[in-house]
Order: sequence, then structure tokens, then C-alpha cells
Amino acid sequence: MNTGWLVWECLVFGLFVCATSCAPLWRRKRDAAAGGDAKRAYIFAGGGVSTLSMILSVSRGTLGVRSFLGFPSEMVYYGSAMWETLYGMMLAFPLVCWIFIPVYYRLSTNSVYEYLQMRFGSIWVRRLAAATFLLRQTLNLAVTVYTPTVALHAVLALPHWASAAALTVVAIVFNLLGGLAAAIRADVIQTLAMVMVSAAFIIQATVTAGGPQQVISDNLEGNRFKFFNFTWDPTVRVDTMSALVGQMFMSVSIYGCQQTFVQRYCSMSSETRVKRTLLANVPAVFVLFSLSWVVGMALYAVYRYCDPLMSGRIVAPDEVLPFYVQDQFSFLPGMLGLFLGSLFNGALSFLVSNVNSISTVTWEDFVSQAPAFKGINDKQQLMIIKIIGIVYSIAIMCLSLCVGMVGGVIEGSLLVTSATSGALLGVFLLAAIFPMANGKGALCGMLSSHFITAWMATGRLLYVNDSVAMLPLSVENCPNATLSLLSPKALPVVVNQTLAQLAPVLQVLDSTHVPYKPKESFVFTALMKMYSVSYMWYAVIGTVTCVTVGVIVGLITGTEKDAFDELLLHPLVAKIGRKMPGRKRIFTEQVEEKVSEEKEPSDKTDETVVEDKQPAIFLTNGSRLFETYDRKTFPVRTRL
Repeated sequence: MNTGWLVWECLVFGLFVCATSCAPLWRRKRDAAAGGDAKRAYIFAGGGVSTLSMILSVSRGTLGVRSFLGFPSEMVYYGSAMWETLYGMMLAFPLVCWIFIPVYYRLSTNSVYEYLQMRFGSIWVRRLAAATFLLRQTLNLAVTVYTPTVALHAVLALPHWASAAALTVVAIVFNLLGGLAAAIRADVIQTLAMVMVSAAFIIQATVTAGGPQQVISDNLEGNRFKFFNFTWDPTVRVDTMSALVGQMFMSVSIYGCQQTFVQRYCSMSSETRVKRTLLANVPAVFVLFSLSWVVGMALYAVYRYCDPLMSGRIVAPDEVLPFYVQDQFSFLPGMLGLFLGSLFNGALSFLVSNVNSISTVTWEDFVSQAPAFKGINDKQQLMIIKIIGIVYSIAIMCLSLCVGMVGGVIEGSLLVTSATSGALLGVFLLAAIFPMANGKGALCGMLSSHFITAWMATGRLLYVNDSVAMLPLSVENCPNATLSLLSPKALPVVVNQTLAQLAPVLQVLDSTHVPYKPKESFVFTALMKMYSVSYMWYAVIGTVTCVTVGVIVGLITGTEKDAFDELLLHPLVAKIGRKMPGRKRIFTEQVEEKVSEEKEPSDKTDETVVEDKQPAIFLTNGSRLFETYDRKTFPVRTRL
């Protein structure tokens, strides 16, 4: 790579990053005016985001930078098995529309986890769910920040710390100046950029390979298409069943129980618009998710007979896409800079939108409960939220550097994501569709779910070799000059004469030695089978555990003190519950009616008692969210 070419690529990279970072901020003053106050505009975009922008933002939020860089290499070296996770993603959106949106959109809260406190009357359930979300997102963001630093280090020789620091500084400035509306616009710009870059890759690679028919033919012959593979084996990394069921549970947990997405839903002006947007995401996610896999198909057709990994031109499978850009786009100066800029901006937009959410959750669910912050105004609250966002950005940058130094962190973060999805989905299902569940049951269910999935994940990391064999490629068509230049020559071997003389004796001793193999007990065998279960099933196991334990504990420990407002249930569940036989649930309004009957004035007194008649308000354990809540008539426009 000559110096002039490198300078040009760096210039394109810098201009692209600056332009796409500054463009979303140009309407920030109008966003604040639309929101009515700065805090509402920062957290909820002021309700001024178009439906198309929201569709692209939600779709972009489902696909991190690792999908842009990782899915093509997955297709080239492992086949299309992970592509089938698309089934579960697409099914998740209608389920979120039906189960959660009717419940969330009635409320007026800044944190989705405060709904759990309203429903169960327990601040510990709320804090445990919020802490689970914060842990998952922090680890995922660390890997997201680390991903583009690898490409920048490989191509531009930038140190990992320099790339991570630059990304963090830009994210901090973006969070200080913009809010959710700016983050959504950044998602839109980044989505369009990734679509255009991916389309360029597909077109060029398809032409190089010999046309679309040749690309499809090569992938068929190379056994890259692995669709509808029902193995019925839960230890398989991914098959059709785990991709459908396991990913569906994980996606419902992400789209329906995660602040990052719910914050976007409830920034819209009506519940109908939210549902329309979510359903429109089904084809949008299909296109965006499949785009990276089509890139992988075209790359395989190009490098089928000259694998850059086998020939020594790259050292890791994930480097195949950056290598392809250098190898095939040398005729188009600036393309490599545009590709690296898309990676950098992808991590930036993902970091910005998620830091907005995790700082809001930290403030609403933890920091705001401290006595020192009681009674402060919205402007002061917004300043604290931004300071929390700065702290998170710096912490995530430090964690991203640890990703490169500690082995297994990336796999660990994937296991944490799948392991925490079950507990979150389970507790929200208990809240929305299981009237018999109470605070004790929800807390026991979440703790049980976390224990089971964390146990399985730890056992998998310690005892299971989950490496997957790569599908075969070839180097038969690689130029000999390339192989001779890049393949290291064998070094001369110095023979140790002493060991050479002892070799026959050592061989005899080794042949007579019978290795001791301890007998494997039934418990050990069962544990190994449990540890071998694919992480794709962790969300299912965690959800079933949480719901089962929560319902059982709720039925055993339920009392009248567990009364809650019926409007916190799913409307259909509340309607069916009134007609079900057995013990009737006691709701808050029924308790209030009973108390008012006991306090009726006696006929013996002539005093007139004047009571201020207020609309029924359900118990929230000190929450400030129901100062204007009316049971009978909801506001025309409310937000979460």
C-alpha cells in the first residue's frame, strides 16, 4: 500500500465520519422545541421522528457492526446455518405488537422497568431487571467498539486504543449535543450507507465470479446452503429448530423488554403507529439481515479456489471482507476508506443510541432514588443523565480494550446476551399475562433463571470444546508467486542428540504405560450433556424457568396485599381472567372500595365529612409516574 493511496483512503474515512456524525445534529434545537422540554426531547425525541426513520432505526438496532463484518465470513467458512435465525427475528415483531405494546403504551414512564414495580409493587424486581439489561448492554457495547478497531488496526495500522478513544470521544460529544432524535437520524444515515456499500460489494463480486447463476451454483456445490436442517439435537450450535424457537425467544426479549427499543416505540404519537412500524420492520429486517449473507455468497464464489485464510493472506476468518475490499477495489480509490468509515459509524451509532438508553435506565431505576436527588428539576436531571452517559462511554472503551487482551470474552458476551434474555422475557410475561404472579414469585423466578443459565454458560465455557469445523475451501487457483511470497519458508531444525538417543527407551516406556481413565458417574455425564446444550436455547430455558417458578411461588404466597391495578395486565388476559373459575383476583380498586365502605360515617354524628374525590391510583411504592393517571380516561397521547 503506497503512501499516496493510504493518505487518500484516510481522507475519505475522516470526511465520511465527520459528515455522517454532524448531519444528525443540525436539527437538535428543533427537536428540543418539539419535545416541550429538554429532557423529554433527549429521551423521547419529542415525538418528531418520521415512521420511515423509526423503521430503519429499529431495523438497524437489530443488526450490530458484527453482522456487517461477521455474517459474510460466517457464510464463507461455515455456511448459512446462522442465516436461519432470521425466522425467529421476523416472528418476534408480531408477538411484541400483540403482547407488550397494548400494556406499555398506556403508561407514562421513562423506564420500561418501572412497569415491573407498578405491577409487582417491588422495587427489587425492577432493579434486578434493570441491572440485567445494563450488564448485557455494557458487554455487548464493548465488543461493538472493539470490532472496528480490529479493521482499522489491520488496514491503517492504528493502535486499538487510539481507535477506541476516537470512537468514544465522538460518542460523548454526540450524546452531549443530541438526544434520541439525533441517534435515530444517525441510524438512518448508517443504514443507508451500509446498504449502498453492501450493494457495491455484491455487484462487483458477482461480476468477478461470473454472474448470479455462477454464484448460486458455487454455493450449492460447496455445500454452503444449510436450510431446513432439523437435527433435533440441542447440542448442535444452530439448526432450524433452534434458529426458529431459540432466536424467537431471544428477539422477543430484546424487542419487547429492552429499554433501547421500547424507548423508540413510545416516542411515537399513537399506539397504532407503533404497531404499524413494528410490522413494517418484518420485511425491513429480512432485507437488511439477508444483505450481509448475500455478500458472503458472492465472496465465497470469488475465493472458492483461492482461500485467503489457507494461503496466509489473512489470519482470521473475520478479515475476509476487509481483504476483499483491498484486493478487488484497488481500481476505485476511496472505497476502502468508505468501508472503514461505515464500520466506524456503525459502532458509533450503536454506541450512541444504547448509551442514551442505559444512562436513562441508570438514572430512573437507581440514581434518582437517592435522597440527594429528590426534587431536582428536569434540567438538572438531564445534566446528570448526560454525565452518566460519559461515565458509561469511558467504561465501555476500557472494556473494549480488555476484549483484545483476554481470550474468550467475545464468546462470553454472546453467552451473557442469551443467558439474560430468558430472565427478562420471563418476568415481563409474568407481569403482563399471569395475574396470579406476585413480587415474590417474580423475584424468585428471575433469580432461578439467572442461576440456571449462568450455571450452564459457565460450564460450557470451562468444559465444552465448542469449536466448529470450517467447511472446505481450496488454494489450487492461487498464483504461485503469491503463495511463495506470503507463505513462510520452513526453518532448519536442530536435532537434540541426547533426546535422540533416549527416544527408543521413551517409546518403549510409553507403549507399556496404560493411562488411567476415571469412571464417569451418572451425575458427571448428565452435567456434561447440560453444559453441551447450545446457547441458542438459553433464552427458552431461562424464560420457562422464570415463568414456572414465578407462577408456583405466586400461587403459594399470594395474598390481598398483592393487589394491583387490572389495567397493568394485557387487556385480553384481564377479560379472560374475569370469566375463569377458581379464586378471583383482588385488584386495587376492589381493595379501595372495601376500605371506603368500612370508613362510612356513623349516623350518630352530625359532622359532615368532605372528601376530595380523586381518580383511583394504583400503588407504585413512591413512584412519581401516576400524578396525572386517570383509570377511566387515558390521555389521547401518552408515552413510556
